[in-house]
Amino acid sequence: MDNVKLNVKGMSCGHCVNSIEGNVGKVNGVQSVKVHLKDEKVDVSFDSKVVSLKEITNIIEDQGYDVGQ
Repeated sequence: MDNVKLNVKGMSCGHCVNSIEGNVGKVNGVQSVKVHLKDEKVDVSFDSKVVSLKEITNIIEDQGYDVGQ
């Protein structure tokens, strides 16, 4: 499993948390996702043989958030 901590700008409320955790969490290969709203961070644990980090960041960005690393 790969573990990454992404910097995500634009998250401001519980809806943002639910949206990111829900959409990323349902992706095949993602073991866990945890949003830290106050810190503007998202922790993701995933199997890089099944899903790429780029696919995960694209899902977050498609929801209107800005992902850095």
